[in-house]
Amino acid sequence: MTLPLFPLNTVLFPGCTLDLQIFEARYLDMLGRCMKQGGGFGVVAILDGAEVGQAAARTAPVGCEALIRDWKQRPNGLLGIRVEGGRRFRVQHSEVQRDQLTVAEVDWLAESEPRPLLAEQADLAALLAALAEHPMVAELGMGGVVAHQQALANQLAYLLPFSLEQKLELLGLDDPQTQLQRIQRLLEQLQGEMTA
Repeated sequence: MTLPLFPLNTVLFPGCTLDLQIFEARYLDMLGRCMKQGGGFGVVAILDGAEVGQAAARTAPVGCEALIRDWKQRPNGLLGIRVEGGRRFRVQHSEVQRDQLTVAEVDWLAESEPRPLLAEQADLAALLAALAEHPMVAELGMGGVVAHQQALANQLAYLLPFSLEQKLELLGLDDPQTQLQRIQRLLEQLQGEMTA
């Protein structure tokens, strides 16, 4: 599968919402093609380089499909779009086109069957519900009550202040229970740093 890539200084997760402001010609053209074809594009984290200008020197090997859910012209005249994370993928090969748009051959990563939340995940579910009260999270329409482990893991990994490397590690894990255990350990580390 060939997918146009949108390198960002963030990690998108399946089912999560991201607002983007588009102004570069290569991405405006890409969005036009995506909307015509009813397809998405790939969001990959930048490991080395900048979001604007020349194509990023190095991007993460795993990313998340971005599906366009809404768009509008912003007060500053730029195009604003809201995307939702779709399927996860691994980049096999990428190349930068003449217009500086990066296009990649990707393999979709397997998704596990939805599993119900377990009793030991109640604290994490409560944390997500508390995050939903934050105005920025509420504006994205995220947080609150989730139906299964994968949704809980994805939203917490996306919303919590983990490093780019930690978020990429979580995105690459296939098992939601393993993701939630890792999130719990990362939270304990964060709390330890705050009390130190």
